[in-house]
Amino acid sequence: MTDSEALEHIPAPDWFSVHARAEWDRVMPILSERRILTDADLGSLENYCLAIGTVREMETHLQEHGHILIDIEGKMKRNPAVGVQSDAMTRARLLAAELGLTPVSRSRPAIREDEPEEGDDPLNVS
Repeated sequence: MTDSEALEHIPAPDWFSVHARAEWDRVMPILSERRILTDADLGSLENYCLAIGTVREMETHLQEHGHILIDIEGKMKRNPAVGVQSDAMTRARLLAAELGLTPVSRSRPAIREDEPEEGDDPLNVS
């Protein structure tokens, strides 16, 4: 279902990180083409892009520093970036589903606000 008030392609916010901006630039054309993104959805899109940006930033950190750190006592402990990345992945997945950016969310039937045409009987399966 398309929205008559759908937004055209708009640029990413200036304050985005490089990774968040890259995700915005990747998904904005997809959402614009589908004509489903409205002003009300911009917060979800921003949060989705920020979450993806965080996932990528944490991956860069983990590749450089590893998943395990050694504390001052010589004991191994989990790098806090692992948890930050995991939380961001969860948020990104949930927001991607809201925005219709996952295969499952795209396969669901759209909720239509259209009134049935005269003579249409949704209970008539013949």
